[in-house]
Order: sequence, then C-alpha cells, then structure tokens
Amino acid sequence: MNDVPRLSVDIVSDVMCPWCIIGWLKFRRVMAHFEGRLAFRVQWHPFELNPDMPPEGEDAAAHVMRKYGISAEQSRANSGKMAGIAGELGFTFNRGPGFRMRNSFDAHRLLTWAGALEEPEQDGATGVQTALKLALFEAHFTDNRDVSDAQVLADVAASVGLDPDRAAAILAGDDYGEMVRVEEAYWADRNITGVPAFILDGRMLIPGAQDPDVFIRVIENKVLAAAA
Repeated sequence: MNDVPRLSVDIVSDVMCPWCIIGWLKFRRVMAHFEGRLAFRVQWHPFELNPDMPPEGEDAAAHVMRKYGISAEQSRANSGKMAGIAGELGFTFNRGPGFRMRNSFDAHRLLTWAGALEEPEQDGATGVQTALKLALFEAHFTDNRDVSDAQVLADVAASVGLDPDRAAAILAGDDYGEMVRVEEAYWADRNITGVPAFILDGRMLIPGAQDPDVFIRVIENKVLAAAA
C-alpha cells in the first residue's frame, strides 16, 4: 500500500448512536471503491450524546421521546427506518422492549486505550480500535448488552484480542479519562455538535451518515486530483 496516496480519516462518534454504525457501514463501501488507489488510516474519537446519563441508563424509547419531543408512534417509525437501513448494510438492530440507552464514557476510555496501542503509520481500517468499536456497536445494538458495565466491557475487549485484565484495571481506575475529556473538548471547539462526523485529511468535514457517493466525490475531487 506504500505506492498509493494515504488518507487519514478521523471519525467522531458515540457507541450509543445508531447513525454512527450506519455511517461506518456506508463508509466501508467508500474504502472498497478506492481499493488499490488509496490507503486509509482510520481513527475513532469520543463524543457523548448523553454525558449525564445515569449508571442505570434509560429506556431507549422513553429517552428518544423525551429528548426529541416526539410521540411513541414517531419513535417506532424512526427505529424501524434505521433498522431497515442497517439491515440492508448487513447489521442487525434488536431494539426490543428492554433496550436501554447507556452511559458511554467508560467505553470511550477503552477505545482511547485501544487507539494508543496502534502503530501511528498503520494503514487500513482493521486495527484493534476499529475492531473494538464495531464489537461495542454489536454488543449494544444487536445483543442488547450493557456496555456501561465493567465486566461486559472487559469481555468485549477480550473478544477482539485485547487483554481483559488490563481492560478491567483501566475500568477500575481513572486511566484515559482525562484523555477522553480533552478529546471531547477538542472536537467541541471545532464545532462538532452531532455525530457521526468524518474528518478527511484533517481538514474536510463530512457530517452525518452520508451515502458513499458524497465521500467518493470529495475524495476524487479534493484528494486524488490534488495528488495527481
């Protein structure tokens, strides 16, 4: 991959955000489109949709209705729409009656740890941080596991090859907490107020779960054309 241009992709997102996993699944198609022409370096960054979420979480349907001022019928319709889009992209949402929104701060601490383990010049999107992020999405949205629970988080970390004992030690203390707060403040200062947010080459912001064609146009016109 050393003979092709290299594009950094910073993704600001939250494990609690359904559009974040949808956005990633769409972006995978972008990477496939440019295979052999462009190398990608993906890094994930923290954002908390609900930083004040209590430890017990909140019923997801009630949370959405309260936060966005919509009816139960509208909430079900929105959930159905997202589940349909995710299903077409190969991901399953199992948002049953017991599905809850959770506090994601500790998940972000583990993701920050995983990111620190990767080589700075690593190409591709198959590193351990991405693996952990996707495993957390699956644990939350597909398996309805409590990803604010320390044991669940350690188990998910182990499932992608990370040391569960080190994960448990991080979760038992304050490690990486300050780094998460600093990163959250950094992106907030750059007017990232919603997720997912994709930042290409450190300068081109593409907000939301955009269709692949949006990314392809930007990359063709502003990355590959400039490198030609």
